Amino acid sequence: MIRVALVDDQAMVRVGLRMILESEGDISVVAEATSGTEAARIVAAHSPDVVLMDVRMPGMDGLTATREVLAAHPDSRIVILTTFDDDEYVYEALRAGASGFLLKSVEGDALVAAVRVVAAGEALLAPEVTRRVIEQFARTAPLRDEDHVPSAEAIGDLSDREVEVLRLMARGLSNQEIASQLYVSSTTVKTHVSHILTKLGVRDRVQAVVEAYDSGIVVPRA
Repeated sequence: MIRVALVDDQAMVRVGLRMILESEGDISVVAEATSGTEAARIVAAHSPDVVLMDVRMPGMDGLTATREVLAAHPDSRIVILTTFDDDEYVYEALRAGASGFLLKSVEGDALVAAVRVVAAGEALLAPEVTRRVIEQFARTAPLRDEDHVPSAEAIGDLSDREVEVLRLMARGLSNQEIASQLYVSSTTVKTHVSHILTKLGVRDRVQAVVEAYDSGIVVPRA
């Protein structure tokens, strides 16, 4: 059973999310909170597999709550609920360790699938805004010369092919798109991604992209 916690100050939103999720036999909503301040408390009390966190709430917002929850419970998997105009929160939430985000307008089937994906340990980036997030990382990453060569420490033990895959990931390409560009199978790409996560010491694809920009493995394009 996948255990989910809901953090949103709007009761109707929580009711809607609960109805959708609990219509599935493998998902249970174990706790709700109306503010970011309550988020860490319910995570500590109920140990949910996935936390759905609204980004805009009075008092402590979803960004601050994400940092607080992950500081106390590093293995928590948080999905930010957002709208198109919340970009600035989303970028910082991903840097803080959130496992991804969903638009609040997401269809029920997509919501259920997203919870299952995150509970299984994968990162989640809504396709509608993935590339916008990547572009923002590029704009906010430290500026470097085009001929910048990342340090050996930044690259770690990544092979040339793994660096190539990581750079394509950082452009927002899916495994299938990377496979097509490199003329390899999706299974091969998935294996490369798994090795990249292990070597960089990050838990999911989102954090690998953040690390790629922050360390200079990927240089922002003008």
